[in-house]
Amino acid sequence: MFDPTSPAVRDYGIALLRIALGIMFLAHGLLLKVFVFTMAGTAAFFETIGFPGWLAWATMLAETAGGLLLIAGIGTRIVALAMTPILLGAWYVHAGNGWVFSAPNGGWEYPAYLLVLCVAQMLLGSGAFSLRRSTIGA
Repeated sequence: MFDPTSPAVRDYGIALLRIALGIMFLAHGLLLKVFVFTMAGTAAFFETIGFPGWLAWATMLAETAGGLLLIAGIGTRIVALAMTPILLGAWYVHAGNGWVFSAPNGGWEYPAYLLVLCVAQMLLGSGAFSLRRSTIGA
């Protein structure tokens, strides 16, 4: 019988959040920045909004590595915490565009939502199917 209050079900839910968040970071870091916009285009965009171009590379590497680590469940709490400055930066960039992400230049709700998910993941840990479950980095 299905018991939604069981620790196993809780762990599966946490893992679902972790893996989905990891896939999103991997997609944004690798697919979007490298293959869709290209790194030259991403660096140029960063410069137009007042950030140094090299920060595009650092962001891409952090999102890609962070996504892979989240998917694997390695250092989940630390990775989720480490991704928050990137999301705060994304929120800042989109803050003046309004609420809806389909607005011109994208809205701020998606980065804000992802920030909340990272905080939740940091509080919850790794969940099931994690390669490394520890009390600090789990």
